[in-house]
Amino acid sequence: MRKAVFLDRDGVLNEVLTKRVKFVNNPRQLFLLDGAAEAVAEITQAGYPIFIVTNQGGIGLGFMTEEKLKRVHRRLTTLITEKGGKITDIAHCPHKPHEGCSCRKPQPGMLEALAEKYGINLTQSVMVGDHERDIEAGRAAGCKTVFIGTGETGADFSAPTLSAAVKSILSLLE
Repeated sequence: MRKAVFLDRDGVLNEVLTKRVKFVNNPRQLFLLDGAAEAVAEITQAGYPIFIVTNQGGIGLGFMTEEKLKRVHRRLTTLITEKGGKITDIAHCPHKPHEGCSCRKPQPGMLEALAEKYGINLTQSVMVGDHERDIEAGRAAGCKTVFIGTGETGADFSAPTLSAAVKSILSLLE
């Protein structure tokens, strides 16, 4: 069983709810946050698989399609690969908010499915997110947690950006 890093997407890797972009519904709306790709590269170089787990209720609400999401994720992985990082896999929840599924964070379904598929030990792994629902999903799966942002959190560590969190993430994996 391996250790891994699970990353939320919006607000951890890319801009959302900014002047430039409100939601990412097509590849042209994807802008990486400063240092995010380099942070993924550093974790990759340390030898840990990296997974993205993202709620994408816009699909269930009809704002985007599965095909558009695939194009967004292709652009995301390309931008990260260009900086030396590697995303092992991306899981998403397409359901509407409050639909009651087991995959939408704060439920741990996406993390558990990826752990089963890739032989990941969740209690030795780290979930990183910018909302408490991400932290709750990580805790429910048994992961250690890192909160990206400022303010109150129940996470094990917090940092203003993914780049600033890399040392804490790697220390939690030791």
